[in-house]
Amino acid sequence: MRVHLCAVGRLRSGPERDLVADYVQRFDRAGRALSLGPFTEHEVEDKRGGGMATEAELLSRAIPSGALIAVLDERGRVMSSPEFADQLATWRDGGRQDVAFVIGGADGIAPALRDRADFALSFGRMVWPHMLVRVMLAEQLYRAASILAGAPYHRA
Repeated sequence: MRVHLCAVGRLRSGPERDLVADYVQRFDRAGRALSLGPFTEHEVEDKRGGGMATEAELLSRAIPSGALIAVLDERGRVMSSPEFADQLATWRDGGRQDVAFVIGGADGIAPALRDRADFALSFGRMVWPHMLVRVMLAEQLYRAASILAGAPYHRA
């Protein structure tokens, strides 16, 4: 199952980019044997300042056709890491070819796109900067692959 990150904004070089790159590389390596991956980033930018509606349109175009849409949203489901791993395995085992994790801009995801989502995931009730959410998602994907592979990375 291919994993896509569709996000508003460009992640420039720096500590967040380095962390995402590291965890994506680990996920791609660990996930290959599990039929998870590869991981692909699709970054969009609203250069005209059209707001959430324009961002949603750009994100919609970035989501691969037929992909399961999983939005990252504070109103989404809070899961443990093993539950997240099980969810990925369920999607994969259910025949999903693609899953697209969608991260909105500073104002979040437009309600119309949020309503189209098949799944909403939250990293807690706190609001996180969208660039940091990328790091958190990349780490959790690697952790999920490690859990599914029975590797010792996750110790809970």
